[in-house]
Amino acid sequence: MDRLQHSAWQYVAETLPPEELPMLAAHALADGRDSPALRKLAGLPRRSDPVEVRELYVLALRELGIPLPDEETAGRCLLVSLAFGLAKGELSPKNVADRLSMTVAARTREETRFLSAAADYSEWIPPDELLGWENDLITAAHALAAATDLGPDVGEPGARPA
Repeated sequence: MDRLQHSAWQYVAETLPPEELPMLAAHALADGRDSPALRKLAGLPRRSDPVEVRELYVLALRELGIPLPDEETAGRCLLVSLAFGLAKGELSPKNVADRLSMTVAARTREETRFLSAAADYSEWIPPDELLGWENDLITAAHALAAATDLGPDVGEPGARPA
């Protein structure tokens, strides 16, 4: 999956800040993608008007024939991405809980179990219960990573596409 296709779900899931979009566009140009809006977006400074940046990003995707997923699909990609990140040891259980700020709908039993375990986090969990919560979340992450139909190439949220 190329970086622009990968970024589409991150954009809808609101895990891709607008200030990263000009550099993403520049990398896409270097990868051989090209469109008028992509060139314009790549030329913008990092601190450009977020509304203009978002409009150019969406236009560039449209010009390149890359569809934006619906919110449910983007949310599922976020869940899977977090599960893979936790299963690989690249994210901590607390990182996962902190990154689930958007409303996410689970479609499968494994997604529901992972989302439910993540939602059980509270900063007031007593220390003697914290390890149990972490183990439950890690177990749910491994189950989701093994069972998902979305695959491991959804990437890690917050990670810059290679």
